[in-house]
Amino acid sequence: FDFFQLSFAATTPELADKKKYPYFFRTVPSDNAVNPAILKLLKYYQWKRVGTLTQDVQRFSEVRNDLTGVLYGEDIEISDTESFSNDPCTSVKKLKGNDVRIILGQFDEEMAVKVFCCAYDEEMYGSKYQWIIPGWYENLWWESWINSSQCLSKNLLAAMEGYIGVDFEPLSSKMIKTISGRTPQQYEREYNAKRGDGQSSKFHGYAYDGIWVIAKTLQRAMKYLNATNKHQKIEDFNYTNHKLGKIFLDAMNETNFFGVTGQVVFRNGERMGTIKFTQFQERKEVKVGEYNAVADTLEIINNSIRFQGLEPPKDKTIIQEELRKISLPLYSILSALTILGMIMASAFLFFNIKNRNQKLIKMSSPYMNNLIILGGMLSYASIFLFGLDGSFVSEKTFETLCTVRTWILTVGYTTAFGAMFAKTWRVHAIFKNVKMKKKIIKDQKLLVIVGGMLLIDLCILICWQVVDPLRRTVEKYNMEPDPAGRDISIRPILEHCENTHMTIWLGIVYAYKGLLMLFGCFLAWETRNVSIPALNDSKYIGMSVYNVGIMCIIGAAVSFLTRDQPNVQFCIVALVIIFCSTITLCLVFVPKLITLRTNPDAATQNRRFQFTQNQKKEDSKTSTSVTSVNQASTSRLEGLQSENHRLRMKITELDKDLEEVTMQLQDTPEKTTYIKQNHYQDLNDILSIRNFTDSKDDEKAILKNHLDQNPPAQWGSSDPSRTSKDPIEDINSPEHIQRRLSLQLPILHHAYLPSIGGVDASCASPCVSPSASPRHRHVPPSFRVMVSGL
Repeated sequence: FDFFQLSFAATTPELADKKKYPYFFRTVPSDNAVNPAILKLLKYYQWKRVGTLTQDVQRFSEVRNDLTGVLYGEDIEISDTESFSNDPCTSVKKLKGNDVRIILGQFDEEMAVKVFCCAYDEEMYGSKYQWIIPGWYENLWWESWINSSQCLSKNLLAAMEGYIGVDFEPLSSKMIKTISGRTPQQYEREYNAKRGDGQSSKFHGYAYDGIWVIAKTLQRAMKYLNATNKHQKIEDFNYTNHKLGKIFLDAMNETNFFGVTGQVVFRNGERMGTIKFTQFQERKEVKVGEYNAVADTLEIINNSIRFQGLEPPKDKTIIQEELRKISLPLYSILSALTILGMIMASAFLFFNIKNRNQKLIKMSSPYMNNLIILGGMLSYASIFLFGLDGSFVSEKTFETLCTVRTWILTVGYTTAFGAMFAKTWRVHAIFKNVKMKKKIIKDQKLLVIVGGMLLIDLCILICWQVVDPLRRTVEKYNMEPDPAGRDISIRPILEHCENTHMTIWLGIVYAYKGLLMLFGCFLAWETRNVSIPALNDSKYIGMSVYNVGIMCIIGAAVSFLTRDQPNVQFCIVALVIIFCSTITLCLVFVPKLITLRTNPDAATQNRRFQFTQNQKKEDSKTSTSVTSVNQASTSRLEGLQSENHRLRMKITELDKDLEEVTMQLQDTPEKTTYIKQNHYQDLNDILSIRNFTDSKDDEKAILKNHLDQNPPAQWGSSDPSRTSKDPIEDINSPEHIQRRLSLQLPILHHAYLPSIGGVDASCASPCVSPSASPRHRHVPPSFRVMVSGL
């Protein structure tokens, strides 16, 4: 009939379809009118990710569908769309599972109670969440439906606290005169006065403005007819007059005035009204803002809206990755300890180089000691690299450090303990020489041994680097709340140096180092009985291996368990390296330093053996060479002691015979005409076993008698009387025999004593006690010249 209709209360979005209802107008905004206001609110707080929860009713479904169209293209994501019929808890759980923080709800009062009960159970309320729901519910609406829910009133109110309701504004809040000449506030007072005790309706202002819309439409139509066609009047209207119906339709669309509900404007028959925002605060709804659809502006009342947190909720869980880094004060403290350790190692190096010519240091292989110090300093240096992480260096540099610190620590360990075990092997090789042959092992051979150990290390490390190099990996941990209370979640990340087959490569390195430690323990055990302190470091090597082994096992286990705590892990690794390196260096050098300051000779003396002059000369040519017997062989030692006792008994018997012959020669030298054959045999035995020693006075008398009877002949002179005699008779005469014995026996005495445990060939006098047998008496000064000449 081309008859237009005007409604002041019909809000259903279905009536907005102009293809079905081209002549329908309404002064009240439709339910869809809140969607532009919601869009403006989302943009105001920069919420770009939302979720919807809708009751399966056509009215609410149409609003949600329109909202989807409004948000489309506005850079706002609807991350999840949920709907329910009776039980909303499943949908609420899904929203939480999808990390929806801003929820746009469309449901009635009864379902709203159930929704907020589920939200309380899922902890979807408070500072991290914001609910936006319809605002047209009745006052204290939850009290009517609380009994139908299964949650307590206080829990429901806790979940409801802070929700924002969106609805049209019943009356304008502006104090401006309307088309009727009244302000909205004056109109409201007059309305309440005329209403009396009657029930109030929130649509009365729209009904009032609707009357003014009709009046203004008719007025404009009459003016148009009077201006264009004076013969046609408004009273001529009928339902078949399409031309007049078109005039009314155009006049209705041109409506624009300020009424008690705000600016009255139609767009495609829809009222462009004012949308208000209310917030549930302390059991009541408080107006916090309004949206003007005509001007497309949002106004938030100052300090009226209150969020549960310090700031508006985030539209999603803000995940801030935070690198778990090593504390700078901790790194500084451990670096200072490392520097002290390196200074100590440098002091040991200076001590070793300065005293390298001292017998104590020379016998302990100074070159090997330098390698031990070098290995310790490399181990110290690796601590600086272990403390550098992503907070100090870039990702590429960190990946390079993964390889460098592994190489330095591995090479330093092998250098230190390899040198220590190499010089222990030399002592083992010399003192376990069962053939009792002189054995010289120079430092060059020990350097080759250490180089071989390092070569094995390099082969392993090069294969590791080529086949499966270390890479920087990032391990992410579970999210943690922000310690500062912000609405963000902290996801800790930790850098690691790893590769594909990390376990295999570590197993190879640990196996090689373990075998090296076992080899060192074996050498320390085998050389434990070496009685020269300057050579025997077995006790200190055993202590070093024990400390290093225990600390490495404990450190590796604790370091693995504290993998997610970089400060604890770095502290343990650094302290283990510092402790092991410091203990090893101190055990090697502190005893030497103390001995060198107190009694340097005691450390170089064997408690069981003395070195001969030839052996000392050999020591000056090489770093250390020692010839000794195998003291660990008990059976051989017992045999040597038995043989020694037998020889001593025989020497005692021969001493008696020697003294008897000497007395005979001194008492009757002029009467002796011959020497018995058995006396010659006894003298031969004496000369083949040991020396002959006479008393001091007798030796002087014999030497004096010999010099008196036979003065030294001048060079080139001859005795004619002697040449006339028979040479054989002259040589075997008793006088010649007495002279030969008086001169040769003291010489042989000093020449053969060292071979049977007597004086050293370098001694000026026999190194024996005065209380010994006659063969141990001191040599007269006159015989010292003979010994030197010999």
